Amino acid sequence: MKNMIKDAAILLVITLCAGLILGFVYQITKEPIARAEEEAAKKAYAEVFPQASDFNMLEMSLTEGSAGYEEWKNAGYEGVDIVNVLAALDEGSNRIGYVLTVTSHEGYGGDITFTMGISNDGTLNGISILSISETAGLGMKAEAVLKPQFAGKNVSSFTYTKTGATSDSQIDAISGATITTNAVTTAVNGGLYYFQTQLGGSINEAE
Repeated sequence: MKNMIKDAAILLVITLCAGLILGFVYQITKEPIARAEEEAAKKAYAEVFPQASDFNMLEMSLTEGSAGYEEWKNAGYEGVDIVNVLAALDEGSNRIGYVLTVTSHEGYGGDITFTMGISNDGTLNGISILSISETAGLGMKAEAVLKPQFAGKNVSSFTYTKTGATSDSQIDAISGATITTNAVTTAVNGGLYYFQTQLGGSINEAE
């Protein structure tokens, strides 16, 4: 009995020490991690909207429980979150478009988060992937295969194809990674839908 109490006491001490150490490490590392994430986000904003001189964070987002979520869900974007919205400003502080941070919860390996820049006329400047953990050699090709295909397109939505894109609104799927392709494409479409329905934007899509 004494040995059991002794062992329990030792285990309790070890657990408390481990908890204190982890807490200490967390306190030391959380600020550098937050700064690194902030810098990565700033680089992503500039990448998808290089014409902008500054970005102004707006008090806007769309996730489960937000106002308008049911309409969002019914439009087919239940697995997509609009994490934040920034106004892209020129040197005169005029709004020239928006930068959205979007998360898809439908990736094969988990969440996929990226930024997308949309000009006032609805042109998608491009996307910049912030976080992705898809299968190496397949879904992880999203950076090389999918990302370039969205840049400079002015369409209301995208579809993907396995037989070769024939229009601006079509994206060539990653071979062997349909789930990743669908997740990214749907999330981009969600961003465009949000631009049109929540930000008052319109798409000057060529006929």
